[in-house]
Amino acid sequence: MSSTPMASLTESNTLDFPDNQTKTSASLSDSTSKVNEPLQNLHLASHEVLERAQTAGRSKCSKCSGSRMFYCYTCCSLVGVGQEEIPKVKLPLKIDIIKHPNETDGKSTAVHAKLISPDDVSIYTYPCIPEYEDKRHEVVLVFPGPDSVTVEDLTNRLLRLADRDSPCLQDHHRSAEEPAPKRMKQDTTAEDGEVPSPKKEAEQGRHNHLLKRVVFIDSTWNQTNKIVTDERLQALLQVELKTRKTCFWRHQKGSPETYLSTIEAIYYFLIDFHQQCLSEEYHGEYDNLLFFYSYMYKLINKAKHAAGKL
Repeated sequence: MSSTPMASLTESNTLDFPDNQTKTSASLSDSTSKVNEPLQNLHLASHEVLERAQTAGRSKCSKCSGSRMFYCYTCCSLVGVGQEEIPKVKLPLKIDIIKHPNETDGKSTAVHAKLISPDDVSIYTYPCIPEYEDKRHEVVLVFPGPDSVTVEDLTNRLLRLADRDSPCLQDHHRSAEEPAPKRMKQDTTAEDGEVPSPKKEAEQGRHNHLLKRVVFIDSTWNQTNKIVTDERLQALLQVELKTRKTCFWRHQKGSPETYLSTIEAIYYFLIDFHQQCLSEEYHGEYDNLLFFYSYMYKLINKAKHAAGKL
């Protein structure tokens, strides 16, 4: 196993919440002195719905009858919170999460991605893995390794794979790395006669990018080898996130700060892809992926602060 610091590995402890006795002191609206929050500058939807649900306490999941707070991590469904009350984020890529069979559902933040982006996120339990054999030029695996590349180098590497698999694919997607020819201001589209707007051109750029799907491994570091060495993933280009640091409140002991929780890895990959591959400015488009994560972070850290543990 490479010791290269990286990414899409999940937490080693459950996502516990403070019990009812600590609700008052742990409430996000509490007026006690602030804890230094690394997530405080996110563009997030209001947490008021989560505050209300936390005040009401745990509820039973309608599907499995488990006692849950906010959502059921087993059924990937909301509990005590309405679908219309939480943000929904449309992603530029499809996300596949491969979960280790021994990974306890309650230990993972992968469910956050599924709840916030249900149309773009799929979760599989190993040994169930989708078929990627004929799609290696449009799928990457976020995981460290001796041959892993940065997000910045992603496009060029995928173009090489496309060229190797089929020369026509490289020609078709050449716009992913080369700017489009300049047009006269009066140029119009052939279909509707409208002048292409910057927004429409950006959307077209997203559609034309080679990368279509990203795979993340949802597991503790010690359990990843079984999945990452599976022959079905061996042909995929591996991408490494080297500069991001976790703020998970129960980080795996002894592991570097660059070992991120699953939701952090997804979030930071998308930001890097947005800026470095799509060449677009980032204005918080994916911040709500951390809607649940940021609330839990603040809640648990305030509880620790009140208990004198911070």
